[in-house]
Formats: sequence, structure tokens, C-alpha cells
Amino acid sequence: MKSVTVWAMSALCVAVLHTGCSEETKWSAVHRMIETQFGDVQQISTDALHHRMSTGRSPILLDVRSSDEFAVSHVPGARRVDPDLKDLSVLDSIDRDADIVVYCSVGYRSSRLAERMTEAGFRNVVNLRGSIFRWANEGRRVVRDGAAVREVHPYDDVWGQLVDSELRARRPGGTGGS
Repeated sequence: MKSVTVWAMSALCVAVLHTGCSEETKWSAVHRMIETQFGDVQQISTDALHHRMSTGRSPILLDVRSSDEFAVSHVPGARRVDPDLKDLSVLDSIDRDADIVVYCSVGYRSSRLAERMTEAGFRNVVNLRGSIFRWANEGRRVVRDGAAVREVHPYDDVWGQLVDSELRARRPGGTGGS
């Protein structure tokens, strides 16, 4: 039954993204799709993460996007992790009790990794709700090669609708995923 619900929510989300619905309606559909599939994954708001970072309690940040997406911009201090990572042993250098925040474009790929990490024994891993798209849309700092920039890789034409038009990288390299 869960697979039918997940499929239905995914189809609904894609349909909503193709309509003229408001941004909040689109985001609501995305969040619902992610929460339906990854209900056990804890979420952190962009406000809560920003507060933690500004008070010097920054968690380990894992960016779960392609190298092309990461190269356009990322949250300061983030470490890129391949979204297609098969073997979690590349994360063995991270303490299983460390505070970890994962993010991608909207939260789907990062929720998938958060779920896998939790199953592998990481105790304090959370997903950034809305991920880098929401973070950048709210005017929060993103960087490329350590310098602040005002653009984000849009992933593709459908998911990229969730990034404010003035922030969408015009000619992003390669392809990505949600």
C-alpha cells in the first residue's frame, strides 16, 4: 500500500509542478511527497539551520547533488556526497553521533541518503527541508570556490521552477536530479 501512496504522491507532485499553482502550493506538494516516502527522516527548517550556523554550532553539511550542481554553488562548508552513492563506507570518517544535515535541490535525494545513514547507525542526521532551493530563495548565502554567488543549479526545467528565476544558473553544466 505504501508504494501506491508514494507513486500517487509523486505523480501529484509532478502534476502540480506543471500547473500555474502558487509557489507555496508547489512546495507543499514537494514536502508532502518527500514526507510520504521518507516519513521517518527528521527534517530541519532553513531558519533553524541558519540559526545554528550563525551561533557557531554548525553541523556537518552534506550536499547530495551531482558534481555539476555542487560546482555552481553550495551552502558554505558543505561537503559533496554523490547522490548515487552505493557504499556508505566513504562516510566512515564521520562520527556516528555527529550532528549532520543533508540537502540536495528540494530534499528528495538527501532524504534518501538520510534514511540510509540512519539505517547504518548515524544517530543525528536530518534533512534540510526545501534544501538548497529554499535556502537560496530566502536570500541565504551560497558559495562557489569560497566566494558568495547568487545562482543555483536548477536541476532541470521542471524542478528548477522552485528556484527563483533570478537565481537559476543559465547554462548549468551536465544534468542532475531532484
